[in-house]
Order: sequence, then structure tokens, then C-alpha cells
Amino acid sequence: MIRFFLLQNRQGKTRLSKWYVAPADESEKVRLEDEIHRLVVSRDRKYTSFIEFLNYKLVYRRYAGLFFTIAVDINDNELACLETIHLFVELLDQYFSNVCELDIVFNFNKVYSILDEYILAGEIQETSKKEILDRIKEMEKREKD
Repeated sequence: MIRFFLLQNRQGKTRLSKWYVAPADESEKVRLEDEIHRLVVSRDRKYTSFIEFLNYKLVYRRYAGLFFTIAVDINDNELACLETIHLFVELLDQYFSNVCELDIVFNFNKVYSILDEYILAGEIQETSKKEILDRIKEMEKREKD
């Protein structure tokens, strides 16, 4: 099960934060996000993209200046998590036509909608890019009407 999904830039700004199993209070979330950022950014590229952290496992991937991080249960498959991150990046890239950090900042509501169509309650709901993007386009049509 996915505990949380983070998208952070190199400077440590959290651009997307989706918690499926949230800590007790907001200050704990901020502390965890800062600690995770320090771990991921300072890690040498020669090491794997998996880190055991507290009682779960962090799986991360860097795309340009953004770090996509998923926290999962210790026994979850790391490669499946990397695929999850990659598919999310492909969805963003296809939706925004070559996504960049500014697209995520200025269209955060669309980014959350895409993530919600893809992952629901910490479990992958749909893996078809076409199906997810069709649902998003359908929602946009309904909003305009």
C-alpha cells in the first residue's frame, strides 16, 4: 500500500503531497517531508532508488529537477513502485505536452485529479494512460457545461 506520494524540487519545495496514511499532525508531515528531501537529494546516484525509512520504504526517481517519492510498506515491490512513478510522469507529460515544474505549480488541481484517477486510497486504481486521460477530459467537459 502506498503511504504517501511526494513531488519535490531540488530546493526542497514540495510541489505535490498526497497522504493516504497521514501522520497525527501537520507539523509531523512537514518534518517528514524535509527529512525525506534531505535523504533523497543527498544520496549518491550510484546507490539504488530505495531507502528503508522508519517503518516503510521510500522509492524515488528524479526527473529533471523534480524528485518523485513514494512511501510504501516494507514488503512492497520496489520495481512496481518505480513503474508507478514512471507512469504518473508519463500521464503528466501527455496531459501537459512536455510537463515542467511550472505546469505542476499553476495547474496543481489538474495534477491532483490525474493522481486521484490513478491512485485511490493508496492502491493503484487504473493503469491505462488512455483511460485515465479520457476520464480527466470527460471531467473537464462536465466542468465547462
